[in-house]
Amino acid sequence: MTSRSVPWSQRLFDIVNILVLSLFGIAVAYPFFNLLALSLNDGADAARGGIYIFPRVFSFDAYKLLFENSKLLEGFGWSALRVAVGTSTSLFVTGLLAYIVSVRHFSGRKFLRVLFLVTMYFNGGLIPTYLLMVKLGLTDSFHVYWIPSLISAYYMLLMSSYISELPEALFESARIDGATELKIYIRLVLPMSLPVFAAIFIYSAVAHWNSWFDVVLYNSSGHYDTLQVYLRRLLLEVEASQQIMDQQLLHQKFNSLSPLTLRAATTIVVTAPILLVYPFLQKYFIGGLTIGSVKG
Repeated sequence: MTSRSVPWSQRLFDIVNILVLSLFGIAVAYPFFNLLALSLNDGADAARGGIYIFPRVFSFDAYKLLFENSKLLEGFGWSALRVAVGTSTSLFVTGLLAYIVSVRHFSGRKFLRVLFLVTMYFNGGLIPTYLLMVKLGLTDSFHVYWIPSLISAYYMLLMSSYISELPEALFESARIDGATELKIYIRLVLPMSLPVFAAIFIYSAVAHWNSWFDVVLYNSSGHYDTLQVYLRRLLLEVEASQQIMDQQLLHQKFNSLSPLTLRAATTIVVTAPILLVYPFLQKYFIGGLTIGSVKG
């Protein structure tokens, strides 16, 4: 038995599809490899340009400068702790709110949904928010990193859309057996909503990891500086050293560096942890974004 030949139109579509997706993948991956090459190149040589994928004059000076200070590990610790605490608490609380506005017999669910939806379009502004944090005593503390982000209206809408598709009969049978709403949320909703929770986990973790403005705004003492703030301060020092060449000691410290190579190195250091975590959550991330699809 011979298999039916594939139509030429299908073959043409496959070829074009592969070419387009390959070009798109190269366009996405090239900036990262270019930054990696710049970060591994000598600063003075990198200023000449012409570096694309491979370094021309190999050098670890940018990474040596980043890792020679103990502040880097301290900042990394605060960033990792912020991601762990902020993401886990936000997922649990926002998911609980999403479940509440999805309960069909709860009469106030539409009001709550609209109430939190309004916060997506209107807010008090920077100064009132800062004054609120001062009044609550959250400034110069680690708690300012995770308490204000406990609830996200956007994440709540994504989660509630997914939870609404779950079989209501399971919840009704659990209520008949005497389960409380909190127990239903922990025992049924959380395990069954793992894909959407994993997708929101990635969103929230990246947001916490890359956040730096609230650190500068609310942490004036510098006791809880995260990795991003430390790297930003170090980058500003190197950029300033290019304008103060008469200070010999400072010049000797940064003579083989340039803001270009250090900026590339800081980008790699900040991006690498997220790239290492993403492959483990990719399957859940894809499943969580197919909200509203036909279920078998």
